[in-house]
Formats: sequence, C-alpha cells, structure tokens
Amino acid sequence: MSEHTEYDVIVLAGGAARRLGGADKPALPVGGRTLLDRVLAACAGAAVTVVVGPARPTARPVVQAREDPPGGGPLAALDAGLRHTTAPTVLLLSADLPFLTPATVRGLLDAAAGPGGARPRDGALLCDADGRDQPLVAAYRSAPLRRALDGLRAGHGGLAGLPLRPLLSALALARVRNAPATASFDCDTWEDLGTARARIREHGHVLDEWITAVKAELDIDLDVDTAALLDLARDAAHGVARPAAPLTTFLVGYAAARQGGDVAELARRAAALADRWAAEAAAEEAAAARAAGGGAPGGEAQSAE
Repeated sequence: MSEHTEYDVIVLAGGAARRLGGADKPALPVGGRTLLDRVLAACAGAAVTVVVGPARPTARPVVQAREDPPGGGPLAALDAGLRHTTAPTVLLLSADLPFLTPATVRGLLDAAAGPGGARPRDGALLCDADGRDQPLVAAYRSAPLRRALDGLRAGHGGLAGLPLRPLLSALALARVRNAPATASFDCDTWEDLGTARARIREHGHVLDEWITAVKAELDIDLDVDTAALLDLARDAAHGVARPAAPLTTFLVGYAAARQGGDVAELARRAAALADRWAAEAAAEEAAAARAAGGGAPGGEAQSAE
C-alpha cells in the first residue's frame, strides 16, 4: 500500500477496565502521554480518526462516537465508528497500546492491501509472540467488513454483546508477525501499566521515548538524529563552554525545522565550528603560555617570519 493510500482509523476506548478497578484506562499516562494519545500518534496519517467511547481530551482532533448501547462490546463499538468513515481501508485499534508504532501500522496496511490468493484478502491483523490473533490491532477493507457486520446483525438481531470471533471467521485475513514484540502489548492491569512505564525508562529506550514525547507536546514533526546531536553537545561543551551544549543543539533543531534541513548535516557543521573554536582557543592558550615563559608571543606567526 502506498503511503498516500487513504485509510481511516477507529480506536475503541469504551471498555469498563474492570481489572483496573474501573479507572479511565485510555487516559492513564505512560511517559507523560495518555495511552490514547500514544495510539493516536501511531496513526497520524489517517484521513479520519474516530474514537469510540466517552469524550476525552486528545492531543489532536478526532471524531467522537459512542456505541449503542454504551458498553455494548467491541462489535457495537466498531459499528458506531464505521458510521463516520468512508475510506476503503479501516484501521481498528484498542486504546491501550503504549508501544504501537507507525511502522506496525504501515505493515498492517500493506498486508491488508496484498493479494489474497483464490479469495481476495479482507484485511490483516497482528499476531502476538505466542501466535494469538489480535483483532484490535488490525487493518480491514471497509466493504467486506461492513458486509460481515450486516450479516451478524441480521443473524443475531443486533451486535451488542457479541464477541469479535464471529466477525473474524467471516473474513479472509492475513496474519502479520508481531514485530517488534511489544507492538501488541496492552495495559489491562496495574502491573501491565507499571511494566510499560518501566520499559520506556530503560537505557535503550529512554532518549527516543523522551524525544517523541517532546515532539508530540510541542506539535512538531522533525527527524532527530540522536547520536549526531549528542556528539555535537559533547563537542560544544568541551570546545566552547558547558552551557553551549544545550543552546547549540537547540539552535540546530530550530534551524532544521525552519529550513527543512537535515539534522545530521547541520549538527556536523556546528560541530566543525566548535572544533575550530576549540583549536583557536588552544592556540591562544599555547601562545600565552610561551609568552609567560619568555617565548615569542607571536607563536607560529613570528617563527614563520
């Protein structure tokens, strides 16, 4: 599927969260952002974003919808969301996926658009590390999805209270391996929430998580070359002065955002400037040391003459 292919997204955010004591699960924070906002960030390319459940503040505009009756289950919620969508493909997500990424979303959309053999493919869903289907981390083609829901509605007199299993059996779905393994991790319990909060602070994740959170908070979309900026901060701190490090990296980021430039290239240029600055300071210190010791204050320039 091309990155320009239109899709809509439906986020189910109306569960009772019984194992969380009835807490408003989508509004719980992980890394300073609510679970719901973390999910919304992974599918920012959707043409229409529908959140089914009680109205809550969100970091970006969404269409609010409510299942009938409230608490009527996933199929009733899906049906309520579909009434606000028109795209040929619908991404269906639960609101408690702290590690869902745009890459996982693209993988699902690509798989949903792929060939399906003798029977056209109706969508694609994620499988977790144990091979279990995750129907609330999936991309469905809208037309067969609507037909399947209509069939279930006619056969059962409604959708309220029905599980997802009958819907899955009515569709031809591809299975997408859960990569990374955390993509389908959901927060059903307080222990799950604690695990998610601990993971984002691990050494290998904390900087990327922090940068992503800051970009979301400041509403900016800028690729950040973390290694290049950290190298620049080191050079500026050592070659100029310690306060130069955060100020210089700020200026590089600002320039990249304003000019649409490459962060790594701008960081390289700023680091080269810091090197020149440090070399100049070192030369002056050496000259001052020679002068203090009775040497020629002109240093290399006088010796050349």
